[in-house]
Amino acid sequence: MIASAQRATARRRAAAVLGAVALAFGGGAVLAGPAAAATSSFSVHCVPPAISGIPAFDGTTVADISVSDTTPQVGDTVTVTYVLDAPLANTSTFNLAIPADQITPTVKVQLGGAQTDLLTFVGPKSNPVIPAGADFPNFTITGTFTVTAPGDITLTPSDFNVHSDYGISTDSPCTVNNPPAPVATTITATSAPATNNRKLTLSSGSGVIGASVTVTGTGFTPDTAVTVVGVKGADATGEYTAATTDSSGGFTASLSVSNLDTTGILAFEGTTYDASTAAGPIAYSVTDNSPPPPGSQKLTATVKSGTLSMTQAGDTVEMTAVDASGSVAHSTGALNAVTVKDYRAGSTGWSLTAKATDFDGPGSAVISADALSWTPSCSTAAGSPSTCVAGSAGTIGTAGATLASAPDGTLTGGEFTADADLDLAVPAFSAAGTYSSVLTLTLT
Repeated sequence: MIASAQRATARRRAAAVLGAVALAFGGGAVLAGPAAAATSSFSVHCVPPAISGIPAFDGTTVADISVSDTTPQVGDTVTVTYVLDAPLANTSTFNLAIPADQITPTVKVQLGGAQTDLLTFVGPKSNPVIPAGADFPNFTITGTFTVTAPGDITLTPSDFNVHSDYGISTDSPCTVNNPPAPVATTITATSAPATNNRKLTLSSGSGVIGASVTVTGTGFTPDTAVTVVGVKGADATGEYTAATTDSSGGFTASLSVSNLDTTGILAFEGTTYDASTAAGPIAYSVTDNSPPPPGSQKLTATVKSGTLSMTQAGDTVEMTAVDASGSVAHSTGALNAVTVKDYRAGSTGWSLTAKATDFDGPGSAVISADALSWTPSCSTAAGSPSTCVAGSAGTIGTAGATLASAPDGTLTGGEFTADADLDLAVPAFSAAGTYSSVLTLTLT
């Protein structure tokens, strides 16, 4: 008799909790305020577990969907943050509290437009204790997807499910009424720039008037006609020769240079210049070996190549403290400025990259290096032949990313300052304490 009563109480307790979880997403949910740009409000049909004794119902729910990058390139990884708003109180007639870490939400996001895909993101099982009669918290779920096509890509909330492990393992699936739901947000993807792997090397960086220089090219289209010319800046100076690439895209040509104005040599496919199929210009100087007129003296001076180096303003970055919470928090900071000095006086550019280790915290706590992102910037000192280009905003991670760079050119060099704003996405319910990572900079 006692055992029977205990079993009945347990069933009522489980039904009450499961019913409370189900009710959190339906039955006339109330909007928290005006819809933001990334917010979608939509009607759903929810089916509580049979043990709850609650019939299926229709209601309104709200999804706030934001992305890490609204203008990615094809091939980029975009992080999606989905906040599921469940503002109803625990309305169970049994008035029971729900313990911590018992509810796991799963949401689906439909991609549309230029890229079509149905994404499924599973949230953390990390709800706080929900007191009897208290409002249910919002659930924050994150996930990623890779951009595969250029154009506008819409993100639309779709069906979701609430899984509970309190008392008994059950699901409360909710499907969108009259799909699709309203679009939550839109990103605009662009095609990744084509990589130009064409390279030139010269047998010598200078020569007397009329001397021949051997030009070697690699990475060109196989079995293709190539034009090799002398230039001064963007203007041809009259030297010209033709070559044909071999089956591997390489060629060797001999160019006679006799114009004292020539400062570089470049090569391009076909007979019309196109930067996308060209390499160079590579710096080349012509030495005037003609004898001086009678009664005069010829003066010459030599400039030797210098070095490529970098210095940094400091070696420690103290990022802002954040409070532990049930959602992602952002710790921010600024990279110590890095000064690049390129005194090589040649034609080769440079690239400054960085990669980070995972953030080690108290005990065995770790925040992934992929949670660290930056927004780089770069400035060029007046009088520098080159102009630096800041890297793209995004994740640094263990794979690394570019902070700044300067392209190849007829004459390169100068002084540059690179820095970046840093952002660490601290996961929900991270352990309290100090987390440390090492950011390694490499200049090539």
